[in-house]
Amino acid sequence: MTQPPTRGGGDARSGKPWEAIAITLAAILVLVAAVLAIDPLREAFGDAVRGDTEKLRKDLRELDAAGVAILYALIAIHTFVWYPAEIVDAAAGFVWGFWQGFAMVMAGWVAQGLAAYAIGRTAARPLLYRFIGERRFGRLERAIEHGGVTLLLAARLVPIVPFSLFSYVAGAARVPVGRFAWTTAVGYVPITALSIYLGSRLEELSPGDPLLWMSVLVLIGLLVLTRLLRPLIHHPHPEAEAEAE
Repeated sequence: MTQPPTRGGGDARSGKPWEAIAITLAAILVLVAAVLAIDPLREAFGDAVRGDTEKLRKDLRELDAAGVAILYALIAIHTFVWYPAEIVDAAAGFVWGFWQGFAMVMAGWVAQGLAAYAIGRTAARPLLYRFIGERRFGRLERAIEHGGVTLLLAARLVPIVPFSLFSYVAGAARVPVGRFAWTTAVGYVPITALSIYLGSRLEELSPGDPLLWMSVLVLIGLLVLTRLLRPLIHHPHPEAEAEAE
């Protein structure tokens, strides 16, 4: 059976990082307990998972200041439950407006990405082998290792793989944390800004709004880019495949 390449000597790639796994599982249990115990969070989480953007907007608006805590809790939960992030982004734009919503959401997603990266660096390898398969994990890891900054930015610009999964694999592949942080922040701006803008203008949008049509064109461009860049993930660099043999 093909074995993933080992680099960097003794780290989470060798041995069994049980302490890191225990901390990760404890974090999951805390989030589960919070969802079960806090009614507004449970309702907002259900809205996000079901894709009920309208209900989520209503819930966050009614909560006032507490809605900020719910927003960040939803972003934290996304580390382990991969519902569409754009639902939360649009709701934030609707409730807090474009600029405030954009600042809040970007800070949250970069922090969440770093948390998922840390899990990937210390604990995710054995867990992801179990949940997504060793072969798929190895393919993603090799693509990230050989794709460099271009792939890191592309993965944030377009939904090639889920946000958190990519962060896990980037951590496991030991991408430098500074490079991971800035490519996440820069690459995630377009789709986040688009979602927040549409949410912020939801009550005022009209077919004649030029910004609406610009947003539609940006979205189409991102979807096309997704299709063009998908081979980077599904067919890693030949040198990467050779190393895996």
